Amino acid sequence: MILLLLILIPLVGGLLSWIAASRSALWSRCIALGCLLINLVIVFQIWATKPAAGGKWLYQFKAAWVPHFGISLNLAMDGLSLLMLVLTFFLGALSVLISWKEINYRVGFFHFNLLFALTGITGVFLTMDLFLFYFFWEMMLIPMYFLIGIWGHANREYAANKFFIFTQAGGLLMLLAILALYFIHGANTGVYTYDYFALLHTPMQQETARWLMLGFLTAFLVKLPAVPFHTWLPDAHTEAPTAGSVVLAGLLLKTGAYGILRLVLPLFPEASLHFAPWIMLLGVLGIIYGGMLAYAQTDLKRLIAYTSVSHMGFVLVGAFSFNPLAYEGVVMQMIAHGISTGALFIIAGALYERIHTRNIQEMGGLWSKVPVMGSAAMIFVMGSLGLPGLGNFVAEFLILLGSWQANRWITVFAAIGLVVATAYSLRIMQKVFFGPSHGQHVLPDLNKRELVIIVALVMAILLLGLYPQPVLNTTQKTDYVVR
Repeated sequence: MILLLLILIPLVGGLLSWIAASRSALWSRCIALGCLLINLVIVFQIWATKPAAGGKWLYQFKAAWVPHFGISLNLAMDGLSLLMLVLTFFLGALSVLISWKEINYRVGFFHFNLLFALTGITGVFLTMDLFLFYFFWEMMLIPMYFLIGIWGHANREYAANKFFIFTQAGGLLMLLAILALYFIHGANTGVYTYDYFALLHTPMQQETARWLMLGFLTAFLVKLPAVPFHTWLPDAHTEAPTAGSVVLAGLLLKTGAYGILRLVLPLFPEASLHFAPWIMLLGVLGIIYGGMLAYAQTDLKRLIAYTSVSHMGFVLVGAFSFNPLAYEGVVMQMIAHGISTGALFIIAGALYERIHTRNIQEMGGLWSKVPVMGSAAMIFVMGSLGLPGLGNFVAEFLILLGSWQANRWITVFAAIGLVVATAYSLRIMQKVFFGPSHGQHVLPDLNKRELVIIVALVMAILLLGLYPQPVLNTTQKTDYVVR
């Protein structure tokens, strides 16, 4: 029942937080933070004990829900799910903390939507029933739409609508693929079910498998996002509140990568192998093109958003390299990117609160005024460009090492992306914290609450870079198909 508990705690907590806001905004914030910290403690406890009764599956829970249609409440956790949940509740708790002063109206509804989105993300990482997977996949969409559309910046309605249309269109393609897989499996075996483990062995023609695989893949490429499905992301990030940007970059994008690892590769191994060179090429295109677009931006949040397009390209390259090294690098990239990019959005939000602009042309020379913030930004910028000693380096090194065994030319061009990353990363520091000052900004450095958040993120990214073995060991306890 512990898996069900991980879903119910944020769901109930979101409702209680909304109700409590009528009495006190502080109570609303405390309830939201408390629920996420409880779940964080639970998943850390699981990580520390690592029960292995079911082989690679640490916990499993299954109960009939709508047996007439083959729908069950089927939850399971392996190493990949566990790591994603640690990241979810860690960044979720920090999102509540960073919104403590930023969100001043409809506080209860804000925390309800934040926890509702995190409930959907948790469900995606735990469910082994494809009907439920689609349910939780769509469940993430509505609260994120409200987070952007209500608490966002000037063009928030446009950004929220664009986000909704892109992700809904991708989700509908996945739904069609799920239904097709359901009926094909039923026609061939006589058993109509959405159970992931049963559908793994569905007999079908190769051409059919390829079309179904593309249905799933398109939904995940939109959420990842990969070029050319990426255009919703910069608008959503730019207009979202800081917590919304952290959840988007740190968690929602990871559901796309998780879907590729959990569903696309195991359900359609032959089709994945068939399309692998083209998908890896798409990943390289994202790495280089996303990096070039990032370098061209003047809006700080938009710049950071395009770095996500570049970094997620490495996920595609690694996932379709079909070897354990690249796979471990992909999981590490998902975690390290969530931490480093989430931290950069937090710093961008803190700067915007102080100087009320995101235009890097109006910044400059801020290091002398906010040295602690500047030092933190330097660490995460160095992480973004892949400096040894930080988690991103381990991730990208493993991905390149694994992809070299699959396709050397793809690896060469992916490595060029590291040079582009150096250019846009150093541009952040040069334009924002160094160089000449373009305004008489008088601003305070990080306060105690912000310092707690940043120190937690710095410790996480350093630990991933200096001692990645616990993450890599947990990654190996994953039910993942490597051909």
